[in-house]
Amino acid sequence: MSRLTITDVSPDAYKAVMGMEAFARRHNDPVLYELVKLRASIVNGCGFCVDMHSTEALKAGESSRRLFGVAAWREAESLFTEKERAAFALTDAVTRLGDHGVPDDVWDTAAAHFDKAELANLLMAIATINVWNRLAIATKQDLPD
Repeated sequence: MSRLTITDVSPDAYKAVMGMEAFARRHNDPVLYELVKLRASIVNGCGFCVDMHSTEALKAGESSRRLFGVAAWREAESLFTEKERAAFALTDAVTRLGDHGVPDDVWDTAAAHFDKAELANLLMAIATINVWNRLAIATKQDLPD
């Protein structure tokens, strides 16, 4: 059972995060966007978001093989383009943001595949899904039926 429903208790806060979501959705490739959202959700252990983004990606035509491969993208590298793998590496680094931040090699690889605007938009997508993951996990968001 969910602990709290943000939309009921703090609708303005929910709208603010939805603004980030709308921006990120408009400014990223839709396939890559769903894959990045799924990857961050797997890293964070957010069952609600893993369910949501895998379901949305399947509806959009993504293959189940690639979706399953997101969990082990480094070992399933043949399923993904170099650009997608660079996005996953950046997603992992930003999501796990440790004491040393994002390693230069991860940043440089991503910067080689995305121009500055694309990179900024990708960072917004990664940041946004991390906000959603934290909200869903903290409130124990129920999976839909």
